Amino acid sequence: MGQLAVVNFVSLDGVMQSVLSADEDRDGGFDQGGWVLPYVDEAVERFMSEVTAGAGALLLGRRTYEIFAATWPHADMNDPAVVAMNAMPKYVASNSVRDLRWANSILLGADLAEEVSGLKAASESEMVVLGSGGLLGTLIEYDLVDEYRLLVFPLILGGGKQLFADGKSPRRLTLTATQPTPSGVLINTYRRRAEG
Repeated sequence: MGQLAVVNFVSLDGVMQSVLSADEDRDGGFDQGGWVLPYVDEAVERFMSEVTAGAGALLLGRRTYEIFAATWPHADMNDPAVVAMNAMPKYVASNSVRDLRWANSILLGADLAEEVSGLKAASESEMVVLGSGGLLGTLIEYDLVDEYRLLVFPLILGGGKQLFADGKSPRRLTLTATQPTPSGVLINTYRRRAEG
């Protein structure tokens, strides 16, 4: 059975909104976009490249899909992570996206939990979720995430969309790896803990 891994950038206070640019996501008046960039060092770049190149598929929400689809097909094809991302299946969870112009993109149906469970059951590879805050809420609610790889950045934003929003059921996780980077980012890997 395939695994579903969430790979995301978060601040110390759990914010994951608008990580790369000011205009990425201004919902709620968020004006601190691009907060990740001062901390991206070679270790962060290497980790993200390895995660991307090693994935069997991507699972993306609408906004993340549209940002990626506008960028990755035109990126440097000498980079193995770019080649892998452009070639792998990209499953899109959305009720509104209709233009799946990025190669190998597949729109999922309305029953997201059933669709993702089916994809995991039919695969032996890892499916990775990047960004996709709205989608993550559903995946967490239905306990579909097997592993979280969180890059925790050494700053407090004081507000914004959070990875684990209020109202989610408690989950027990096990820390399986941690790696500090020169810029102070902690790359933490957590696996779902078996109950009992």
